[in-house]
Amino acid sequence: MSKKIDVDNLKNYLENECGLYGGELEVKKFGAGQSNPTYHLKLGSQELVLRKKPDGKLLRGAHQVGREYRAMKALHSVGFPVPKVLAHCTDDNVIGTEFFLMEFMRGNVSTYSLPSESAKDNRQYLLSAVETLAKLHNISPGSVGLADYGKKNGFCQRQVNTWWRQYDAAKHKVIPEMNDLAHWLKSNIPADVAKPSIVHGDFSIGNIMFHPTENKVLCVLDWELSTLGDPLADIAYFCMPYYLPQELLQASYRIDLNEIISEEEIVRHYCRARGISYPLPNFEFYKALACFRLASILQGVYRRFLRGNSSQDSAKFVETTIQPMASAGLKVALSAGSGKMKPMTLSPSKKGEACLEKVKAFIQNHIAPSEKEYYDFYKIEGNRWKICPIVEDLKAKAKSEGLWNLFLPEISGLSNVDYAYVAEQLGKYHFAPEVFNCSAPDTGNIEVLYRYGDEYQKQKWLTPLLEGKIRSAFCMTEPAVASSDATNMQLSMTPDGESYIVNGRKWWSSGAGDPRCKFGIVMGRTTSPGNRGPNQAHTMVIVPFDTPGVTLVRPLSAFGFFDHPYGRMEIEFDNVRVPKRNLIGGEGRGFEIAQARLGPARVHHCMRSLGIAERCVEYFLSRSWQRKAFGKRLIDHQVNQHHLAETRIEIEQARLLVLKTAFLIDENGGKAARKLISMMKVAALRAFKNAVDKTIQIHGAAGVSQDFPFASWFASARALQIADGPDEVHLSLIARMEISEQSQKSRL
Repeated sequence: MSKKIDVDNLKNYLENECGLYGGELEVKKFGAGQSNPTYHLKLGSQELVLRKKPDGKLLRGAHQVGREYRAMKALHSVGFPVPKVLAHCTDDNVIGTEFFLMEFMRGNVSTYSLPSESAKDNRQYLLSAVETLAKLHNISPGSVGLADYGKKNGFCQRQVNTWWRQYDAAKHKVIPEMNDLAHWLKSNIPADVAKPSIVHGDFSIGNIMFHPTENKVLCVLDWELSTLGDPLADIAYFCMPYYLPQELLQASYRIDLNEIISEEEIVRHYCRARGISYPLPNFEFYKALACFRLASILQGVYRRFLRGNSSQDSAKFVETTIQPMASAGLKVALSAGSGKMKPMTLSPSKKGEACLEKVKAFIQNHIAPSEKEYYDFYKIEGNRWKICPIVEDLKAKAKSEGLWNLFLPEISGLSNVDYAYVAEQLGKYHFAPEVFNCSAPDTGNIEVLYRYGDEYQKQKWLTPLLEGKIRSAFCMTEPAVASSDATNMQLSMTPDGESYIVNGRKWWSSGAGDPRCKFGIVMGRTTSPGNRGPNQAHTMVIVPFDTPGVTLVRPLSAFGFFDHPYGRMEIEFDNVRVPKRNLIGGEGRGFEIAQARLGPARVHHCMRSLGIAERCVEYFLSRSWQRKAFGKRLIDHQVNQHHLAETRIEIEQARLLVLKTAFLIDENGGKAARKLISMMKVAALRAFKNAVDKTIQIHGAAGVSQDFPFASWFASARALQIADGPDEVHLSLIARMEISEQSQKSRL
């Protein structure tokens, strides 16, 4: 049993070493925790937390509270969510063991459950936890003074050896499953990671304190096992509830995460937040290691119970969980060798199919009947840059039906393949994407802020975008340079104290004409190419459009069409002062963020384009059935049949290519699908343009008139062959990658 803390000694320490004074010192032990005992201290109005080593004889290397103190102090200095540490005492004479003090934080923490009764809220808690873990793993150890916090090589090997050694020292009987699991782990050690990360070592629901009023992480606790190493060990440990046997899950975790969010969604979200490819390599090893480690920890807890120095009386019950935990790890290990490459599935998931049907029904019942009213509104003189009331009404209805922000997997739960089908339906009607809060450029900007924005930026800009209260613009292309080579970008962002001074001119800034547009994400040069490589010289910054010096010069038309009310604007930035806190992701990451933004965004606009192409087929057939020429229906003329057949072939080819691209983005991330992204961009827009062109042709003179939407569709198709990189740039990229791949094959 743990010894009682000497309150008088502790109070003297607080006064003499920490300068903390008050009335009577109250000390109360927290009920949770099997490892380092933790106490709540109250001294007058001041509240603190004390964390100490357990009493009695301990395993060598265990319970290093000094390392916890060091890690938390370093991470707190860069804004990572940990409590602020106040003091570290190595003098055993104060309370009998080494300890440290930290601030008391008031939030929700529960060892085996989540804070809410709502699955939707708990989903957000879990996603926030994953984002927090990704943030930890993206911190460079050297940047926070932790470069020497652990060895740089052999992490997995050391983990297996350490936990086997601790298990072997603490075991009270032979458990064959532990022996077999240890043997498998030793035989399947993966290669070292190139750059070790700061790893928590025990990242689980029980070591996370959630915010009391918001669905997010307040702080991460229990850094006893933190070190430098392979970050996949942390995410595998966090996913443990997904691969434990049901009886152990009910006994230990008492929560079924599958009812809230799948393991695949968790891991995909982690990969997106870190900017790495999915699936994770050797993930079964890390999952098996997580089970092995927890089984070893449980063995140590039970050993301390047998010796009488356990932190909790419940330690006597953990003996029944050690063997099942080892069995779970062994099951994961034995399944690793039988895994096959996941077959390519281009059909929507069950969730995606259900959502698609709801979207189709909404379009048929509400959007299609409103199309004439929408266009009639903009025929009225003076309405060009106003918002059609029917759109706002439909937005409220779609939001109430849960058809909102469908493009964002973290919110909708839809994959890129799922959403591709939805995007095709949205593309059929000009205003449909906005009705579901899925319109560009907001979708891309939301992706950027969701993945790269800090808490301030998310609260200030992302939240109102997600709620559909404001609109945004994306400012990248410039009139004075050849923008097909994005490294030519010249708009400057010059540091000046706590601000940047932005100077330059952008054009084709999509969304900037909308009266609800409040800001633009602007990309510009923050350093000369001589200081960094050409792809590290640019940065993205949020520029509020009410900032002095921002001037909307003029709207730009494509073949005479202005895309009102959203618009594509030419914008002047004249000595615009923007606070540095508006920088997204840090200096020099502009191209990295742009590429991450454009992958899924191109899937969206390609499928929207194919949606319009499908409407062209409908118009084509309707016209060709109704009209006669030279004694027979237009559809009976072979030339028109060939046009129809060619259109169908091109649409189907392009759709399959886009869906394959979406699948690869889902599985491996945008970087792995880079060639296919360029291929689908070229193919889909060709199919779109050709479909419109053939539809214009069969309508004759009416096809180029204002009586049909074909002229605006053709303008959009032709413009998109320049936007997002001209087709020629994509063709060159495809060719270079193909040459490289074929060269690699020829050398095998």
